[in-house]
Amino acid sequence: MIGYVIRRLLMVVPVMAIVTIVVFVLSRVGPGDPAAILVGDFASSAEIARTRAAMGLDRPLVVQYFSWLSQLLHGDLGISIFSRTPVLELIVQSAEPTLLLTATAMIYSIALAVPVGVLAAARAGSSIDRALMGAAVLGFSTPVFVLGYMLAYVFGYRLGILPVQGYPGLESGFGPVLRSLTLPAIAIGATFVALIARVTRASMLEVLSEDYIRTARAKGLPGSTILLVHALKNAAIPVITMVGIGFGVLLSGVVVTESVFAIPGIGRLTVNAIFRRDFPVIQGVVLVISLAYVLLNLAVDLTYTLFDPRIRY
Repeated sequence: MIGYVIRRLLMVVPVMAIVTIVVFVLSRVGPGDPAAILVGDFASSAEIARTRAAMGLDRPLVVQYFSWLSQLLHGDLGISIFSRTPVLELIVQSAEPTLLLTATAMIYSIALAVPVGVLAAARAGSSIDRALMGAAVLGFSTPVFVLGYMLAYVFGYRLGILPVQGYPGLESGFGPVLRSLTLPAIAIGATFVALIARVTRASMLEVLSEDYIRTARAKGLPGSTILLVHALKNAAIPVITMVGIGFGVLLSGVVVTESVFAIPGIGRLTVNAIFRRDFPVIQGVVLVISLAYVLLNLAVDLTYTLFDPRIRY
């Protein structure tokens, strides 16, 4: 196990090296000039050129890349072009609402999707199964921003029971934070619920056709015991895999959802950086998210052994 973990951690190095190249190139090939944005619309060409030179954007791209890579190796993600604040500091400041929003959405999604998938598998072919899977398809097909605006209109504007904008911070208490994150968590979790529910149903149907399930039924075990004790545990591996993949789904939804609900998280930080062509912030955020995703996949692989003792690394 330890040797496997070490090998996987060593594989992170080339993966992140490729990520640095991709994010650097993509941030440079897009339209827009941060120097021109910084000095304003009425600046002369000479002023823009001086600003580009001061920002180091007049150097060859290869030189810029290796200069940035050298900073990364020293633990420095760079300085924001516009706020002149270290990128790492900006990410840390924005991490709290994003992490809480992602965790809230994931908990609610798993708590809803797994029972739905199990129930659909237990009633396979019935009207209940068709209704649940139809709802899952609808949730998967609805864009995050559309669902977000619908929730804000119904529960915020019409009913007035939940806030639709802002984030109060943990210093205001867990209750206000949970109320402010409820609607955005539902908005970004809808797709995740649909994915997990469908995977749970498919995995459960496969397990329920096994011989040991028929043996358990022949012994007269209650249906709930067969489903929850014998079938669900053995059907958990694909579900766990989908949870790991769903983390990326949630992070992609956070970018849109935080803008819709005005949450000052990493998603909104990324959107603002893209509009401003703030290269250091874009690069730093993508690197941090990529590293978190790689490490999460490793954690998911390691949890397989908890559900299937036959798996060894």
